[in-house]
Amino acid sequence: RIFVMGANEWHEFESWPPSARETHYFLHSSHQLSTDGPESDSPPDRYQYDPSDPTPSAGDLSVIAPQGPVDNRPLEARPDVVCFTTLPLSCDIEVIGPVRLELYVQSNRPFTDFIGRLCDVYPDGRSLNVCDGLFRVEPGRGEPQSDGSMRIVVGMWATANLLRQGHSIRLQVSSGAHPRWYRNLGTGEPIANATQMVSATQTIYHDSTHPSALVLPIMEGV
Repeated sequence: RIFVMGANEWHEFESWPPSARETHYFLHSSHQLSTDGPESDSPPDRYQYDPSDPTPSAGDLSVIAPQGPVDNRPLEARPDVVCFTTLPLSCDIEVIGPVRLELYVQSNRPFTDFIGRLCDVYPDGRSLNVCDGLFRVEPGRGEPQSDGSMRIVVGMWATANLLRQGHSIRLQVSSGAHPRWYRNLGTGEPIANATQMVSATQTIYHDSTHPSALVLPIMEGV
C-alpha cells in the first residue's frame, strides 16, 4: 500500500516494486533532459567541487531542518551543481519504484562523490526535491571506459510521485550533499581523522558514446 505524492492518494499493488516501464531521460547539451537519444557531439559539462565549501543538502532525508521537499533553486544556482531539465510535460506521469542515474564521468581525484537528485519543477519555477542518491568513487568502483571516463550507476532510492502536466522533470548532478552525507575530502583518508582536503575537477559526459541518463519507472495508463 503506497501513498502517491502529487496525487495525494493511496494505491495498492500485489508486490513491490509494481510493474512499470523503465524510461531513459538522456542528458543533452544546453542542460536539457529528454527521451530522445543522446547527441553525437554533445560537449561535456565540468564543475569544481571544493570540500572546504561543500555542496549543501537541501531538504530530503537530511538530519537537520528543513527536511522533506523544499525549493532547490538556491542550491541549483551554485556553480558546483549541474541541472538538466525537460520541457513542460504534455501529460501527467506517475513514477513509482526505484530511480537510478546511469552516468559517465571523469574526475582528477581517485576519491570523490557523484550525487543525482530528481526534482519536480512547478510552472511557477519552484524546484522540489523528490529523491536522490550518492555514488562514492574509489579505486575498484565503477566501470572504466577506454577513453579514461567511467560509467557509474547512482541508486537514487525509490519514490511514488505523480508529476503533473505542465511541470518539468529536473536532474541535479553534484558532488556533495553535506551534512546528509559526509563531504568527500578527496584524499582517501578516513573521514574521522583526516587532516587534508583537496578540490576535484568533475566532468559529466553525455553524448552517443557516453549515454548518461536518468531512468524512471513510469506506470502505464495514468
